[in-house]
Amino acid sequence: MQIRKIHHVAYRCNDAKQTVEWYEKYLGMKYLLAFAENKVPSTQEPDPYMHVFLDAGQGNVLAFFELPNQAPMDRDRNTPTWVQHLAFEVDSVDSLLAAKARLEADGINVVGPTDHTLFKSIYFFDLNGHRLELAADTSTPAMLEKMDAVKLPMLEEWSRTRRAPEHAQWAHNGGA
Repeated sequence: MQIRKIHHVAYRCNDAKQTVEWYEKYLGMKYLLAFAENKVPSTQEPDPYMHVFLDAGQGNVLAFFELPNQAPMDRDRNTPTWVQHLAFEVDSVDSLLAAKARLEADGINVVGPTDHTLFKSIYFFDLNGHRLELAADTSTPAMLEKMDAVKLPMLEEWSRTRRAPEHAQWAHNGGA
């Protein structure tokens, strides 16, 4: 078997309509479709839900479930907030900066841009508390080749030591 692509990624939301409107407004995503059921199809449990789908570009789909009869949404308290996030690629650093300005103009707190050498990104939270990242590629073929050459040694060293390997330290020093 060969996986072709991610069909969709699903998260929970507080309000399906407001979530669709937010993603349309701030990320330009098109609202594709919705499913609503009073029973969970896979288990037949009675649990009404609204399941909405948004176009995240190039065949990628982001989905949300509104679950009015479940306990209020929360996040994994054992994982730092900076870890759990959903990252979207934008076409340029200019687009990244324009998105930052648009978000901040509406009072949304934005961190960054952060320079990761291979890409620059900004971070912010959606209306449901999900951390999002927008990233603009700044890599070169030579950078990607260097990263590819050290990926296995890095993983092996991390597996043995649980300390950050320095095989790609250049990427943390602005590419130098």
